[in-house]
Amino acid sequence: MQKVPVSLWTLLAGMFIAPISIWIGQNHHLLPVQASKQAPLVDGFFNIMFTIAIALFLIVEGTILIFLFVYRRRPGDNSDGTPVEGNLALEIFWTAIPTVIVIVLGIYSVNVYNQMGGLEPGSHPHSHVAMAATMDDTQSLTAPNIGIGIGASPQTQNKPADLVVDVKGIQFAWLFNYPNTGILTGELHVPVGADVQLNLSADDVIHSFWVPQFRLKQDAIPGIPTELRFVATKPGTYPVVCAELCGGYHGSMRTQVIVHTQAEFDSWLTENQLAQQQEKPQIVAVNPANLSTSEFLDPYVQKMGISQELVISN
Repeated sequence: MQKVPVSLWTLLAGMFIAPISIWIGQNHHLLPVQASKQAPLVDGFFNIMFTIAIALFLIVEGTILIFLFVYRRRPGDNSDGTPVEGNLALEIFWTAIPTVIVIVLGIYSVNVYNQMGGLEPGSHPHSHVAMAATMDDTQSLTAPNIGIGIGASPQTQNKPADLVVDVKGIQFAWLFNYPNTGILTGELHVPVGADVQLNLSADDVIHSFWVPQFRLKQDAIPGIPTELRFVATKPGTYPVVCAELCGGYHGSMRTQVIVHTQAEFDSWLTENQLAQQQEKPQIVAVNPANLSTSEFLDPYVQKMGISQELVISN
């Protein structure tokens, strides 16, 4: 009986393994929903790596199982195994293939990183970096260009972002300041489709701003400004997680990013500007009995759009 050539077995194995690994690599459902323009770039790279990993797993584990069956010890066979001194062609093959895979993945990853804006962050000057320290006091600082992080993509180089938000990480919370609006909040609000730039900083230790659905993560480093620029593509509410061990309550350093439609964001912006007017002190608690009628009704009057004169006259 003529022996089947190894090359033919290899071809048949490749025809069997390739479609399986490709299908699993493209239909694994291991990642959360894509909610940013950058997410498909990261997912495409991940899917290729996962496809290769599945193929290697099937090859290695399949070979082990085949060898366990074909070269099993037969009953009554007490002889030694066939001595194998080496196989130069096989050694070159299993060294060359991983080398090619690593080089290709390396080039691909650099291209993805560049498309996301990682190679040239902060290519344009920032007008200012306003970091909020407390609910009653915001501090505006003039900073040099930010050179660390995820900046503008090649398509948006030298173009200002549609929305700039200053983000400060502290133990154990995130503070979001919207410059020139007087809005300071504990959660991030952005409009869908807008080019958003986050200027990140930290007061105490290193924190890491991570939104899994955006496939983006950037450290906030004390004394070193960093940048994270993205475009949200799907309205919804997504978790913001600190991905750097920052202390005893690191696990509770969570908030959320809310992606609005443009109309919803404009409405949110207007409402919060009214609620956080900088010329008025923040009131934590007050006795309504000490307020005049106009003072008591003032917050409701502003929200309802009723003139103050109408309230006083009645």
